[in-house]
Amino acid sequence: MERRTFLRTAVVGTSAAAFGGTLWRGAAFAAPAQPAPGPYGALQPANANGILLPSGFTSRIIARSGQTVAGTSYTWHSAPDGGATFADGSGWIYVSNSEVSSGSGGGASAVRFNSAGTVTSASRILSGTNNNCAGGHTPWNTWLSCEEVSRGYVYETDPWGVNAAVRRPAMGRFKHEAAAADPDHGFVYLTEDESDGRFYRFRPTTWGNLSSGTLQVLVAGTGTSGPVTWATVPDPDGSPTLTRYQVSGAKVFNGGEGCFYAAGTCWFTTKGDNRVWAYDANTSSLSLAYDDSLVTSGTAPLTGVDNVTRSDSGDLYVAEDGGNMEICLITPAGTLAPFLRISGQSGSEITGPAFSPDGSRLYFSSQRGTSGSSSGGITYEVTGPFRS
Repeated sequence: MERRTFLRTAVVGTSAAAFGGTLWRGAAFAAPAQPAPGPYGALQPANANGILLPSGFTSRIIARSGQTVAGTSYTWHSAPDGGATFADGSGWIYVSNSEVSSGSGGGASAVRFNSAGTVTSASRILSGTNNNCAGGHTPWNTWLSCEEVSRGYVYETDPWGVNAAVRRPAMGRFKHEAAAADPDHGFVYLTEDESDGRFYRFRPTTWGNLSSGTLQVLVAGTGTSGPVTWATVPDPDGSPTLTRYQVSGAKVFNGGEGCFYAAGTCWFTTKGDNRVWAYDANTSSLSLAYDDSLVTSGTAPLTGVDNVTRSDSGDLYVAEDGGNMEICLITPAGTLAPFLRISGQSGSEITGPAFSPDGSRLYFSSQRGTSGSSSGGITYEVTGPFRS
Protein backbone atom coordinates (compact mmCIF):
# COMPACT_ATOMS: atom_id res chain seq x y z
CA MET A 1 0.00 0.00 0.00
CA GLU A 2 1.47 3.35 -1.09
CA ARG A 3 -0.42 5.63 1.29
CA ARG A 4 1.78 7.48 3.79
CA THR A 5 -1.08 7.17 6.28
CA PHE A 6 -0.57 3.42 6.49
CA LEU A 7 -0.87 2.46 10.15
CA ARG A 8 2.45 1.87 11.87
CA THR A 9 0.89 -0.99 13.77
CA ALA A 10 0.43 -2.86 10.50
CA VAL A 11 4.13 -3.71 10.48
CA VAL A 12 4.74 -6.48 12.99
CA GLY A 13 8.03 -7.73 14.34
CA THR A 14 9.00 -9.77 11.28
CA SER A 15 11.77 -7.60 9.90
CA ALA A 16 14.59 -9.70 11.32
CA ALA A 17 13.35 -12.75 9.48
CA ALA A 18 12.66 -10.69 6.39
CA PHE A 19 16.26 -9.55 6.05
CA GLY A 20 17.93 -12.84 6.94
CA GLY A 21 19.46 -15.41 4.65
CA THR A 22 18.59 -15.31 0.98
CA LEU A 23 16.07 -12.51 1.38
CA TRP A 24 18.84 -10.00 2.04
CA ARG A 25 20.72 -11.27 -0.96
CA GLY A 26 17.97 -10.48 -3.38
CA ALA A 27 14.33 -11.38 -2.74
CA ALA A 28 11.69 -8.82 -1.77
CA PHE A 29 11.59 -7.81 1.89
CA ALA A 30 8.59 -8.73 4.00
CA ALA A 31 8.94 -5.57 6.12
CA PRO A 32 11.14 -2.48 6.29
CA ALA A 33 13.93 -2.22 8.87
CA GLN A 34 13.14 -1.21 12.45
CA PRO A 35 15.24 0.66 15.04
CA ALA A 36 17.30 -1.55 17.35
CA PRO A 37 20.76 -1.55 18.94
CA GLY A 38 23.46 -1.59 16.27
CA PRO A 39 26.22 -4.17 15.94
CA TYR A 40 28.89 -1.72 17.17
CA GLY A 41 27.13 -0.43 20.27
CA ALA A 42 26.30 3.09 21.37
CA LEU A 43 27.91 6.23 20.00
CA GLN A 44 30.62 7.69 22.21
CA PRO A 45 31.10 11.42 22.95
CA ALA A 46 32.31 13.57 20.05
CA ASN A 47 36.02 13.26 19.30
CA ALA A 48 38.41 16.07 18.36
CA ASN A 49 36.92 16.16 14.86
CA GLY A 50 33.40 16.56 16.22
CA ILE A 51 32.36 13.02 15.25
CA LEU A 52 30.48 10.60 17.50
CA LEU A 53 31.58 7.02 16.80
CA PRO A 54 31.18 3.61 18.42
CA SER A 55 33.96 2.44 20.71
CA GLY A 56 37.04 1.28 18.83
CA PHE A 57 36.61 3.61 15.84
CA THR A 58 38.71 6.69 15.05
CA SER A 59 38.50 9.49 12.50
CA ARG A 60 40.76 11.91 10.68
CA ILE A 61 40.22 14.81 8.28
CA ILE A 62 41.49 14.10 4.76
CA ALA A 63 40.73 17.43 3.11
CA ARG A 64 38.97 20.78 3.52
CA SER A 65 37.41 22.81 0.73
CA GLY A 66 39.62 25.69 -0.35
CA GLN A 67 42.65 24.32 1.45
CA THR A 68 45.63 22.35 0.23
CA VAL A 69 45.32 18.61 0.80
CA ALA A 70 48.05 17.71 3.31
CA GLY A 71 51.16 16.32 1.62
CA THR A 72 50.16 17.69 -1.79
CA SER A 73 49.93 21.00 -3.62
CA TYR A 74 46.28 20.48 -4.65
CA THR A 75 43.45 22.65 -3.33
CA TRP A 76 40.37 20.59 -2.44
CA HIS A 77 37.14 21.43 -4.24
CA SER A 78 34.02 23.07 -2.84
CA ALA A 79 30.84 21.21 -1.85
CA PRO A 80 32.19 17.63 -1.89
CA ASP A 81 29.40 15.20 -2.74
CA GLY A 82 29.20 11.65 -4.14
CA GLY A 83 32.28 9.49 -3.94
CA ALA A 84 33.80 6.06 -4.53
CA THR A 85 37.09 4.24 -4.06
CA PHE A 86 39.30 2.42 -6.55
CA ALA A 87 42.14 -0.03 -5.94
CA ASP A 88 45.49 1.42 -6.99
CA GLY A 89 48.19 -1.21 -6.72
CA SER A 90 48.76 -1.69 -3.01
CA GLY A 91 46.94 1.57 -2.28
CA TRP A 92 43.69 3.15 -3.39
CA ILE A 93 42.01 6.29 -4.70
CA TYR A 94 39.01 8.17 -3.29
CA VAL A 95 37.06 10.17 -5.90
CA SER A 96 34.74 13.01 -4.87
CA ASN A 97 32.34 15.20 -6.86
CA SER A 98 31.97 18.96 -6.51
CA GLU A 99 28.34 20.07 -6.41
CA VAL A 100 28.84 23.62 -7.67
CA SER A 101 28.39 25.27 -11.06
CA SER A 102 30.96 25.11 -13.83
CA GLY A 103 31.90 28.70 -13.15
CA SER A 104 32.61 27.87 -9.50
CA GLY A 105 34.75 24.81 -10.12
CA GLY A 106 32.23 22.03 -10.70
CA GLY A 107 33.56 18.58 -11.54
CA ALA A 108 35.44 15.99 -9.49
CA SER A 109 38.74 15.43 -7.68
CA ALA A 110 40.72 12.41 -6.52
CA VAL A 111 42.99 11.64 -3.55
CA ARG A 112 45.53 8.80 -3.76
CA PHE A 113 46.67 6.75 -0.76
CA ASN A 114 49.51 4.29 -0.34
CA SER A 115 49.14 0.90 1.37
CA ALA A 116 49.55 2.51 4.80
CA GLY A 117 46.73 5.00 4.14
CA THR A 118 49.04 7.99 3.72
CA VAL A 119 47.94 10.59 1.16
CA THR A 120 50.43 10.62 -1.71
CA SER A 121 48.76 12.96 -4.20
CA ALA A 122 45.53 14.74 -5.12
CA SER A 123 44.32 16.13 -8.42
CA ARG A 124 41.43 17.33 -10.53
CA ILE A 125 39.91 14.64 -12.80
CA LEU A 126 36.84 16.50 -14.17
CA SER A 127 36.27 20.20 -14.79
CA GLY A 128 33.73 22.54 -16.35
CA THR A 129 30.58 20.62 -15.40
CA ASN A 130 27.57 21.64 -13.33
CA ASN A 131 26.41 20.52 -9.90
CA ASN A 132 28.01 17.10 -9.95
CA CYS A 133 26.06 15.39 -7.21
CA ALA A 134 26.49 11.63 -6.89
CA GLY A 135 27.56 8.99 -9.38
CA GLY A 136 28.81 5.42 -9.47
CA HIS A 137 31.81 3.10 -9.73
CA THR A 138 31.97 0.90 -12.86
CA PRO A 139 33.46 -2.63 -12.97
CA TRP A 140 36.00 -1.34 -15.52
CA ASN A 141 37.26 1.22 -12.98
CA THR A 142 35.78 4.50 -14.16
CA TRP A 143 33.76 7.00 -12.17
CA LEU A 144 30.34 8.06 -13.48
CA SER A 145 29.91 11.65 -12.34
CA CYS A 146 26.31 12.87 -12.62
CA GLU A 147 25.05 16.42 -13.15
CA GLU A 148 22.09 17.34 -10.97
CA VAL A 149 20.62 19.92 -13.33
CA SER A 150 17.72 19.78 -15.77
CA ARG A 151 18.84 17.74 -18.78
CA GLY A 152 22.17 17.11 -17.11
CA TYR A 153 24.71 14.61 -18.37
CA VAL A 154 26.63 11.64 -17.02
CA TYR A 155 30.40 12.00 -17.43
CA GLU A 156 32.60 8.91 -17.48
CA THR A 157 35.76 9.91 -15.66
CA ASP A 158 39.18 8.36 -15.16
CA PRO A 159 40.04 8.24 -11.41
CA TRP A 160 43.76 8.32 -12.33
CA GLY A 161 43.27 11.45 -14.45
CA VAL A 162 45.16 9.96 -17.40
CA ASN A 163 42.26 9.83 -19.87
CA ALA A 164 39.97 12.80 -20.49
CA ALA A 165 36.43 12.55 -19.13
CA VAL A 166 33.78 11.60 -21.70
CA ARG A 167 30.18 12.80 -21.82
CA ARG A 168 27.68 9.91 -22.12
CA PRO A 169 24.43 11.34 -23.59
CA ALA A 170 23.06 7.87 -24.39
CA MET A 171 22.52 7.43 -20.64
CA GLY A 172 19.87 10.13 -20.76
CA ARG A 173 19.66 13.84 -20.10
CA PHE A 174 17.76 14.55 -16.91
CA LYS A 175 18.40 15.74 -13.35
CA HIS A 176 20.81 12.95 -12.52
CA GLU A 177 21.70 11.97 -8.99
CA ALA A 178 23.46 8.59 -8.78
CA ALA A 179 24.41 5.56 -10.86
CA ALA A 180 25.02 1.92 -9.98
CA ALA A 181 26.53 -0.64 -12.37
CA ASP A 182 25.08 -4.17 -12.36
CA PRO A 183 27.60 -6.51 -14.04
CA ASP A 184 25.41 -9.54 -13.34
CA HIS A 185 22.64 -8.40 -15.67
CA GLY A 186 24.39 -5.81 -17.84
CA PHE A 187 22.67 -2.60 -16.69
CA VAL A 188 23.54 0.71 -15.08
CA TYR A 189 20.77 1.98 -12.77
CA LEU A 190 20.14 5.74 -12.51
CA THR A 191 18.20 7.90 -10.06
CA GLU A 192 16.55 11.25 -10.79
CA ASP A 193 16.39 14.02 -8.19
CA GLU A 194 12.94 15.42 -8.90
CA SER A 195 9.84 15.29 -6.69
CA ASP A 196 8.21 13.39 -9.55
CA GLY A 197 11.39 11.65 -10.65
CA ARG A 198 11.80 8.21 -12.16
CA PHE A 199 14.12 5.22 -11.75
CA TYR A 200 16.02 4.28 -14.91
CA ARG A 201 18.33 1.61 -16.21
CA PHE A 202 20.72 1.80 -19.15
CA ARG A 203 21.78 -1.25 -21.15
CA PRO A 204 24.95 -0.54 -23.14
CA THR A 205 25.11 -2.01 -26.63
CA THR A 206 28.41 -3.52 -25.48
CA TRP A 207 29.04 -3.99 -21.76
CA GLY A 208 31.93 -1.77 -20.75
CA ASN A 209 31.22 0.80 -23.47
CA LEU A 210 28.69 3.49 -22.53
CA SER A 211 28.71 5.33 -25.85
CA SER A 212 25.47 3.70 -27.03
CA GLY A 213 22.65 1.63 -25.67
CA THR A 214 19.03 1.67 -24.52
CA LEU A 215 17.60 3.81 -21.71
CA GLN A 216 14.58 2.33 -19.91
CA VAL A 217 12.32 3.53 -17.11
CA LEU A 218 10.68 1.42 -14.39
CA VAL A 219 6.95 0.84 -14.80
CA ALA A 220 4.84 -0.49 -11.94
CA GLY A 221 1.52 -0.10 -10.15
CA THR A 222 0.89 2.21 -7.20
CA GLY A 223 2.24 -0.10 -4.49
CA THR A 224 5.64 -0.27 -2.86
CA SER A 225 6.36 -3.93 -3.56
CA GLY A 226 5.93 -6.58 -6.20
CA PRO A 227 6.93 -7.31 -9.78
CA VAL A 228 7.84 -4.45 -12.09
CA THR A 229 8.45 -4.01 -15.78
CA TRP A 230 10.59 -1.65 -17.82
CA ALA A 231 9.81 0.45 -20.88
CA THR A 232 12.17 2.10 -23.35
CA VAL A 233 12.48 5.89 -23.14
CA PRO A 234 11.83 7.05 -26.73
CA ASP A 235 14.10 10.12 -26.58
CA PRO A 236 16.91 9.99 -23.98
CA ASP A 237 17.87 13.56 -24.96
CA GLY A 238 14.80 14.80 -23.08
CA SER A 239 13.86 17.52 -25.55
CA PRO A 240 11.25 18.77 -26.10
CA THR A 241 9.65 16.27 -23.66
CA LEU A 242 11.57 15.51 -20.47
CA THR A 243 12.49 11.85 -20.07
CA ARG A 244 10.30 11.34 -17.01
CA TYR A 245 7.17 12.30 -18.95
CA GLN A 246 7.74 10.19 -22.05
CA VAL A 247 6.42 6.82 -20.85
CA SER A 248 2.86 6.50 -19.61
CA GLY A 249 2.64 4.55 -16.36
CA ALA A 250 6.27 5.08 -15.33
CA LYS A 251 6.48 4.84 -11.55
CA VAL A 252 7.04 8.14 -9.72
CA PHE A 253 9.78 8.33 -7.08
CA ASN A 254 9.89 11.32 -4.75
CA GLY A 255 13.39 12.74 -5.00
CA GLY A 256 15.76 9.98 -6.10
CA GLU A 257 19.13 10.09 -4.33
CA GLY A 258 21.89 7.52 -3.85
CA CYS A 259 21.98 4.02 -5.32
CA PHE A 260 24.30 1.06 -4.92
CA TYR A 261 24.31 -2.39 -6.53
CA ALA A 262 25.53 -5.60 -4.90
CA ALA A 263 24.50 -9.26 -4.65
CA GLY A 264 21.67 -9.06 -7.17
CA THR A 265 20.01 -5.99 -5.65
CA CYS A 266 20.10 -2.28 -6.39
CA TRP A 267 19.38 -0.24 -3.27
CA PHE A 268 18.31 3.35 -3.85
CA THR A 269 16.89 6.15 -1.73
CA THR A 270 14.16 8.77 -2.10
CA LYS A 271 14.51 11.83 0.11
CA GLY A 272 10.97 13.16 -0.37
CA ASP A 273 9.45 10.26 1.59
CA ASN A 274 12.50 9.00 3.53
CA ARG A 275 12.60 5.58 1.92
CA VAL A 276 15.28 3.07 1.03
CA TRP A 277 14.16 0.86 -1.85
CA ALA A 278 15.43 -2.52 -2.99
CA TYR A 279 15.17 -3.53 -6.63
CA ASP A 280 15.75 -7.29 -7.00
CA ALA A 281 17.34 -7.61 -10.41
CA ASN A 282 17.01 -11.40 -10.43
CA THR A 283 13.23 -11.35 -10.13
CA SER A 284 12.60 -7.81 -11.41
CA SER A 285 10.68 -6.87 -8.28
CA LEU A 286 10.59 -3.94 -5.90
CA SER A 287 10.37 -3.70 -2.10
CA LEU A 288 11.14 -1.34 0.77
CA ALA A 289 14.22 -1.75 2.94
CA TYR A 290 13.25 1.29 5.07
CA ASP A 291 10.37 3.72 5.39
CA ASP A 292 10.31 6.20 8.27
CA SER A 293 6.50 6.23 8.32
CA LEU A 294 6.50 2.47 9.03
CA VAL A 295 8.68 2.62 12.13
CA THR A 296 6.53 0.88 14.72
CA SER A 297 7.95 2.31 17.94
CA GLY A 298 9.85 5.42 18.96
CA THR A 299 11.25 8.03 16.64
CA ALA A 300 12.60 7.09 13.23
CA PRO A 301 16.39 7.53 13.52
CA LEU A 302 16.99 7.96 9.79
CA THR A 303 15.66 11.07 8.03
CA GLY A 304 16.78 12.98 4.96
CA VAL A 305 18.00 9.79 3.28
CA ASP A 306 20.70 10.46 0.72
CA ASN A 307 23.83 8.64 -0.48
CA VAL A 308 24.07 4.93 0.27
CA THR A 309 26.83 2.33 0.22
CA ARG A 310 27.25 -1.27 1.40
CA SER A 311 29.95 -3.00 3.43
CA ASP A 312 31.37 -6.48 2.89
CA SER A 313 29.11 -7.75 5.69
CA GLY A 314 25.99 -6.70 3.78
CA ASP A 315 25.25 -3.71 6.02
CA LEU A 316 23.83 -0.67 4.22
CA TYR A 317 25.24 2.70 5.28
CA VAL A 318 22.80 5.52 4.54
CA ALA A 319 23.88 9.17 4.85
CA GLU A 320 21.56 11.95 5.97
CA ASP A 321 20.96 15.24 4.22
CA GLY A 322 20.40 17.49 7.25
CA GLY A 323 18.59 15.94 10.20
CA ASN A 324 21.07 15.28 13.00
CA MET A 325 23.87 14.57 10.50
CA GLU A 326 24.16 10.81 10.90
CA ILE A 327 25.19 7.86 8.83
CA CYS A 328 22.81 5.06 9.82
CA LEU A 329 23.23 1.40 9.02
CA ILE A 330 20.65 -1.20 8.09
CA THR A 331 21.85 -4.69 8.90
CA PRO A 332 20.99 -7.99 7.19
CA ALA A 333 19.04 -8.79 10.37
CA GLY A 334 16.68 -5.90 9.62
CA THR A 335 17.89 -3.56 12.37
CA LEU A 336 18.46 0.15 11.92
CA ALA A 337 20.89 2.14 14.07
CA PRO A 338 23.12 5.22 13.88
CA PHE A 339 26.74 4.42 13.06
CA LEU A 340 28.15 7.94 13.39
CA ARG A 341 27.03 11.52 13.94
CA ILE A 342 28.71 14.83 13.13
CA SER A 343 28.07 17.42 15.82
CA GLY A 344 27.89 21.18 15.48
CA GLN A 345 27.27 21.33 11.74
CA SER A 346 23.69 22.44 11.14
CA GLY A 347 23.04 23.49 7.57
CA SER A 348 25.18 20.75 6.06
CA GLU A 349 24.69 17.20 4.83
CA ILE A 350 26.71 14.00 4.78
CA THR A 351 27.79 12.91 1.32
CA GLY A 352 29.95 10.40 -0.53
CA PRO A 353 30.17 7.39 1.83
CA ALA A 354 32.48 4.74 0.36
CA PHE A 355 34.65 1.99 1.79
CA SER A 356 38.30 1.46 0.92
CA PRO A 357 38.75 -1.61 -1.30
CA ASP A 358 39.71 -3.77 1.71
CA GLY A 359 36.68 -2.56 3.71
CA SER A 360 38.74 -1.20 6.61
CA ARG A 361 38.14 2.53 6.08
CA LEU A 362 35.02 4.57 5.41
CA TYR A 363 35.25 7.89 3.56
CA PHE A 364 32.57 10.59 3.53
CA SER A 365 32.17 14.37 3.55
CA SER A 366 30.25 17.07 5.32
CA GLN A 367 29.35 19.09 2.27
CA ARG A 368 29.23 22.52 3.88
CA GLY A 369 30.95 21.88 7.22
CA THR A 370 30.56 24.28 10.13
CA SER A 371 30.22 27.35 7.89
CA GLY A 372 27.11 26.17 6.08
CA SER A 373 28.80 27.27 2.84
CA SER A 374 29.95 25.24 -0.16
CA SER A 375 33.45 26.53 0.56
CA GLY A 376 33.42 24.89 4.00
CA GLY A 377 33.27 21.22 3.00
CA ILE A 378 35.24 18.63 5.00
CA THR A 379 36.18 15.12 3.84
CA TYR A 380 36.76 12.49 6.53
CA GLU A 381 38.06 8.96 6.99
CA VAL A 382 36.85 6.56 9.71
CA THR A 383 38.91 3.51 10.62
CA GLY A 384 37.92 0.69 12.94
CA PRO A 385 36.73 -2.88 13.39
CA PHE A 386 34.20 -3.00 10.56
CA ARG A 387 32.71 -6.47 10.41
CA SER A 388 33.25 -8.54 7.30
